[in-house]
Amino acid sequence: MTPLVLAALALGVSLALTPLWIDLARRLGFVDHPGERKVHATPMPTGGGFAVAAAFFAVLWGSTLLPGAPSAQVVLGLTIVGALALALGWADDRWRLPAWAKLIVQAGCGWTLHEFGFGVDKLSNPLTGGSLELQGWGVMVDIVWTVAIANAINLIDGLDGLAAGIVTISVATLCAVAYGDPGSSVVWVGAILGGATLGFLRSNFPPAKAFLGDTGSQFLGVMMAALALLENDKGTAAITLLLPIVAMGVPLLDSTMAFLRRLGRGGRIFKADQEHLHHRLLRLGLSHKQAVVLLYYVCAYLGVAAYVISLLPRQAVLLVLILLAMGLVLALETLEFIDRRLRR
Repeated sequence: MTPLVLAALALGVSLALTPLWIDLARRLGFVDHPGERKVHATPMPTGGGFAVAAAFFAVLWGSTLLPGAPSAQVVLGLTIVGALALALGWADDRWRLPAWAKLIVQAGCGWTLHEFGFGVDKLSNPLTGGSLELQGWGVMVDIVWTVAIANAINLIDGLDGLAAGIVTISVATLCAVAYGDPGSSVVWVGAILGGATLGFLRSNFPPAKAFLGDTGSQFLGVMMAALALLENDKGTAAITLLLPIVAMGVPLLDSTMAFLRRLGRGGRIFKADQEHLHHRLLRLGLSHKQAVVLLYYVCAYLGVAAYVISLLPRQAVLLVLILLAMGLVLALETLEFIDRRLRR
């Protein structure tokens, strides 16, 4: 019951802070102007990640007074990497930082999480029950994971409400999988993060009144990475990275496709394009809201799949993963085929 109360409290704080931030952003001129790759036609207040982060940390730190709260080490680690992510996103919103600078800060967030006890010391095999000890390589896995998730959330943030909604659904999935462990910090932290993000989504769902900006997408990406790495030694959602990968399948799939696509076009992997999943759905004739809701549905479908996988006997996991992969490949090939035909 406590996580639900905390989620509701974070939701309320976020709902209260978001309009205040919108007004402040307008006064400060912190707005996102229309451009070639933008889908909005008028300047929009951005940097909504500050409102989400303020609600998240206010409730998280306040919750440390309650019994069963995450340790001070966990809360402090989240605060430090959250501040780093917010600073990175704010600087990127203002000055468009080079890719190498963002990668360095994201990697630093991954290293910091590892130093505060987050991370992967062993990768469990859901098919056999065995595990692979990573020993000194664990820090590299943590860094790569943090960079991958941060960029995946950043890349999917191309339509009103898309990143915030996907994060909310993914967080709910990880909390549901971890719910069986009454002492899990994943449920506690995830509930607060989900509530804070959902509160902002009210102003971010199309037609949006404010944008997350890179400030928000970087913050949410790093927090999602941290949530998946939290308490990896216990029977939670992060006991293997398989379940977080499935739960966050939409942004991870989109970012992987972007990486491979750009690599095949001369290796300019950091050059932006308009070939993301949401861009293709818009070209098919869907409205912004329809495209966002469709991707919500796919994310929720993958979330249910992740939850079912967590309940299945090991012998059935491989079959479910194969069927899931086949379905995604078929859907992507169909989308690619229709997109090509429309361009002729």
